[in-house]
Amino acid sequence: MSVKPIREHTGKSLLARWLGEYSGGKHTYANPGVLVTPEVLNKTGGQTWDTILDANPWLQEQKLVAKPDQLIKRRGKAGLIAVNKTFSEAKDWVMERMCKEQKIETVTGQLTHFIIEPLVPHQQEEEFYICLHSTRNYDEILFYHEGGVDVGDVDEKAEKLQIPTGEGPTAALVKAKLLSKVPVAKLENLTSFVLSLYKFYRELHFAYLEINPLVMLSDNTVVPLDMAAKIDETAGFICAQRWGEVDWPPPFGRDAYPEEALIRDMDGKTGASLKLTILNDRGRVWTMVAGGGASVVYADTVADYGWGHELANYGEYSGAPSTEETFVYAKTLLSLMMKYKHPEGKFLIIGGGIANFTDVAATFTGLIKALEHFASDIKEHNIKIWIRRAGPNYVEGLRKVKVASDKLGLGIKVYGPETHITAVIPMALGLTAPLPE
Repeated sequence: MSVKPIREHTGKSLLARWLGEYSGGKHTYANPGVLVTPEVLNKTGGQTWDTILDANPWLQEQKLVAKPDQLIKRRGKAGLIAVNKTFSEAKDWVMERMCKEQKIETVTGQLTHFIIEPLVPHQQEEEFYICLHSTRNYDEILFYHEGGVDVGDVDEKAEKLQIPTGEGPTAALVKAKLLSKVPVAKLENLTSFVLSLYKFYRELHFAYLEINPLVMLSDNTVVPLDMAAKIDETAGFICAQRWGEVDWPPPFGRDAYPEEALIRDMDGKTGASLKLTILNDRGRVWTMVAGGGASVVYADTVADYGWGHELANYGEYSGAPSTEETFVYAKTLLSLMMKYKHPEGKFLIIGGGIANFTDVAATFTGLIKALEHFASDIKEHNIKIWIRRAGPNYVEGLRKVKVASDKLGLGIKVYGPETHITAVIPMALGLTAPLPE
């Protein structure tokens, strides 16, 4: 399961779109707010403050809340929530921070996306906490009868209800297990909302959904004030239409790279699995690993040998990618490696387990094409390449790579299944003596 976090605005927009249907019309959520992007800095861009107002006239009709929408935790404690503002005040607050660096705890990054939404006046006793998350064998709902920034350790305090995979909770179960401390006047409506929220969570393939606080007003209207959510991206073939266009933001403090978007786009158009995340674009250790499990093993091994701070990327190419797809993937990695020169050189470790059905010779044909494309740059940047691979046609694949290496003068070290899967890592890093090829 590929679980990815989404923006708060995305989660709230999905809830606004689908809550009515999944509650049989009993619950609605009318206004998820508006997402403000860096386009507002360009008066001729696609999104301007005028277009925002045209599409959202309510912004000038009520008091507002503004906050960054970039997977940032504890925004209130960091002074990053503006409350009870007019539109003009909210606009000024956003513009003062847009594309400016901000340090939050130990992480520094640029603030680039903000959500502006209606202020919901309420009392402290109207705040609740709810969280839904998935494990291998069950979903779990956590509920606490008090919510807000000072809710404390919910894992310790919250009431919990585990729902085995394939089953669903009943109203009686929700009341007994989760809502025993909820005022009687709110019990029925809150029960209905929890059941509807779980259906929304399950049908749209969320893996995590936290609302804190969840507010139930005196008229029993339920409003999510603050939301954090993650979606199982692999469910896209089932419910991409229900999701609509989803923005997958990087963690705060890490820039989104166009190369990641390129590989993500390729991944969505092929039966193979192509993944790429840039961890440190100035790092010295780069990996091109076949297989999701192997990619974890390689990353862990690099870290175990004390080189985690130099690990530049994480990803995989697997599921029998074509020669062309492998070429584009390898070319993308190599182009990233060339961005910054390091005086001590860099390492590219191309590894994987023993493939079941991926034709190693075919994928390595794409790799060789990329090596030919970057041969002079590889030598200029002093990039040492180490390969360990096995599977169908691996002998031919490794032979072709070795021939290409000798022809191009790249000095690539090549190993097959006789070598342990991660043995090339300490050899590449100069920690152990190279084995005979």
